[in-house]
Amino acid sequence: MDAGEFANGGVPQHVAIIMDGNGRWASARGLKRGAGHRQGAEAVKRTIEAAASRGIRYLTLFSFSSENWKRPEDEVLDLMGLLRFYLAHEVDFLRQHDVRFRSIGDRCGLSADIVALIEKTERSTALNRGLTLIVALNYGARAEIAAAARRLAERVERGELRAGEIDEAQLGHALETRDIPDPDMIIRTSGEQRISNFLLWQAAYAEFVFVDTLWPDFSARDLDHAIHEFGRRERRFGAVGR
Repeated sequence: MDAGEFANGGVPQHVAIIMDGNGRWASARGLKRGAGHRQGAEAVKRTIEAAASRGIRYLTLFSFSSENWKRPEDEVLDLMGLLRFYLAHEVDFLRQHDVRFRSIGDRCGLSADIVALIEKTERSTALNRGLTLIVALNYGARAEIAAAARRLAERVERGELRAGEIDEAQLGHALETRDIPDPDMIIRTSGEQRISNFLLWQAAYAEFVFVDTLWPDFSARDLDHAIHEFGRRERRFGAVGR
């Protein structure tokens, strides 16, 4: 299915996904949680292909939150190893699909070799003009907003900005996503219905779609169903509806 097959052309420009359910997928099959994360990484590739073919311009994936460090050490190590593998080996996949890779989140909390791989992948795909893939790594929305506030406070201290000039536009420009449009739709898998500190500022007018599918089983059909649901909704942005 491509963008032209959706009713009213209602394909969102920017889709963000909270990928949830890897552990439950593995547990249901008597496997270790790492197996669920590996299968979840394959679902990422399927979703990138599907999003690109449907005309979505931006895809943001919540890959590892700042709270995920609280998980068991062996699971965190497994996740970091998986991240290393895909950053090192999937650049050709991104190039093949004309995908530009970007990352948001606190890189200071990541190991130096992972940061180097992130930067290399960003450079290698910088000229791609298809889908922009934004991967949130060691990311927390409250921390992002606090960091933006600090940047603005530092500008005030330097005399570059007056406190009275700080408005929504100024704060938005201080965020990591300053040059990325806000998400039109946020999908969460596995049946959970919460935002989990993800894109709190940017999600102000996003449409939320919650699906029961566990992330490792997420398919192009699930994405299509979410897009159809998005197309059914009337987005008023605070105005009066039709």
